[in-house]
Amino acid sequence: MSATATRPSTDPGTEPATTGTAVAAPRPSLLSAVVHSRAARKLAVLVVIAAVLVPLAHAKWASGSWPHALTVDVSGPLGDASDWILDNRDSHWIFLYFFGHISNVIIIGVRAVYVALLALGWAGVTAGLTLLAWRVAGVRIAVTTLVSFAVCGLLGMWVPTMQTLALMVIAVTASVVIGGLLGLAGGLSEWAFRVQRPVLDTMQVLPAFAYLLPVVMIFGNGVPGAVLATVIYAAPPMARLTALGLRGADAGVLEAVTSLGATWRQRLLSARLPLARKELLLGVNQTIMMALSMAVIASVIGGGGLGDRVYQALSSVDVGKALAAGLPIVLLAIVMDRTIGAAGEQLGQPPAEGGPRLLRGWPAWAGVAAITAVITVVGRLIGSQTWPTGWTVAIEEPVNQFKEWMVDHLYTGVPVVGGTAEWAADYVKWILDPLRDGLQGLPWYAVLLIVAALAWLIGTWATALTATAAMAAIGVLGVWEPSMDTLSQVLAAVFVTLVLGFAIGIWAARSTRLERMMRPVLDMFQTMPQFVYLIPVVALFGVGRAPAAAAAIVYALPAVIRITTQGLRNVDPAALESARSLGATQGQQLLQVQLPLARPALLLAVNQGVVLVLAVVVIGGLVGSGALGYDVLFGLAQGDLATGLVAGAAIVCLGLMLDRVTQPTSRREKKGA
Repeated sequence: MSATATRPSTDPGTEPATTGTAVAAPRPSLLSAVVHSRAARKLAVLVVIAAVLVPLAHAKWASGSWPHALTVDVSGPLGDASDWILDNRDSHWIFLYFFGHISNVIIIGVRAVYVALLALGWAGVTAGLTLLAWRVAGVRIAVTTLVSFAVCGLLGMWVPTMQTLALMVIAVTASVVIGGLLGLAGGLSEWAFRVQRPVLDTMQVLPAFAYLLPVVMIFGNGVPGAVLATVIYAAPPMARLTALGLRGADAGVLEAVTSLGATWRQRLLSARLPLARKELLLGVNQTIMMALSMAVIASVIGGGGLGDRVYQALSSVDVGKALAAGLPIVLLAIVMDRTIGAAGEQLGQPPAEGGPRLLRGWPAWAGVAAITAVITVVGRLIGSQTWPTGWTVAIEEPVNQFKEWMVDHLYTGVPVVGGTAEWAADYVKWILDPLRDGLQGLPWYAVLLIVAALAWLIGTWATALTATAAMAAIGVLGVWEPSMDTLSQVLAAVFVTLVLGFAIGIWAARSTRLERMMRPVLDMFQTMPQFVYLIPVVALFGVGRAPAAAAAIVYALPAVIRITTQGLRNVDPAALESARSLGATQGQQLLQVQLPLARPALLLAVNQGVVLVLAVVVIGGLVGSGALGYDVLFGLAQGDLATGLVAGAAIVCLGLMLDRVTQPTSRREKKGA
């Protein structure tokens, strides 16, 4: 018998409880909980709204296609703007004294860096950058730098690598400065932060090809346009992370500095910026990675360098040449990523005994400069300034032979599993076609209602209003049908990306060895230009929507895997230990502890999957994906500003809508609720 007995009930009509048996408090039924939940109340409101609005909309627009009366033709104003730019580019003061000076500064800067690199020669550049990496990051990163530049030379890509490096130095410097100033404003001003957010969203989601056309109209083909297009794409991460670091500074430290009588400028320089050091370095890192990913796209308007070699290889469907030019881009990204990351970890820490001292002591830096100068002179005396032609290795033929072998053995006729041609056909037949036909067959008002419902169920009415307005804007621009086609491709590719990314990420989170093995592979796939993916996927899957989806999945998958792995590894160990002590199996720990606690990281993975898949939509237009991607490319090729910008704006609206319906909005609860 229990030591405590419950008191018999005195309520009429109830039987007294048995002595020694605890009486549990009445729990609400599952049905009652569902009925009284906030989601159920929202759903009930939506059902009522749908019951009223759908019949009215059907009565007025029975066809279900977007009404022509609700569209706005922007081709006229955009065409007039295009004509004005072309007519006044050589005479108007804004081009002569503003854009002209910007163009001249960019040309002078890129040329100065390139001339300096050529003056150092291959020996001086390799030695100088290796010594720099050793000073700021250690021996291991120095060896990585040495091997990376040696590989660039061995592949016969030394001169294009220097051209790309000169372009990236100026573009990254401008991106860091502009992004840092924007982030400074956003981090110190709530109003500026709110104003910047939609602008930065648009800069990141708007396809690069869409804003290449106005850039070319203003600056023409060449280096200035390529640098500015790269800055537009690469500056937002610096702005976001700078603002994040400044806004997240420890309030206690700031209060202590203020109490000591520090001025606003002193608080910024002595407290806020040092506290945001890690975020600032991460912003520089992400800016470099995104700038390098623009190398090929910039080459379309005269950027030159490695990107031009990749683009030429794409036009001739030469996988070997594309890989030979794409690998140096990957190596540049890896060297910069590892060097800046290692330098950031050492900042603010005392140097290890006998190890490199980060930026400490001018004699050491003078020694680095002297050794670089000596090696440069020796290189001049013993050989050419560029990489010796006899020290190159041709990989084009073996790579192309391997590609042909894959096509011969994997394209069709593979026993049991079938070939890639069959996979592509089945993917289009059973997934893309039904999804596209379903979206295009739905009445436009039904699509808006579904979007509003999804956004409101996971967020607030403001979220639903934003998502619905984004979809309505697509119809107003007159591109509803191709947008539904693009949406079907994006949804299918995102679904495959998330399934594979979550599965591999969970596996990598459970195995440190697997994560280490995958890291260089993910680095390569994440920094390899998107154009390089198109060549092998076209060879394996043919031309159409399937290869575009495959390229998008390959490009977006590494980010989803990384974020998922990191999120699961950052789960509180105490929570896992508590679950294990209660006898939870590994599956229960994953489903009931790790995944719920890693929810913010998983949502971020979904967001990045959507953004990165959208980034490849336009490039997929090169291999037959059609829809909005083709319209953007057509506008660029024909100089049609209206077609290109309207399609680009529609892609931005799709990205905004997908972000709102996949990212729950935190609801500020009332105090005491």
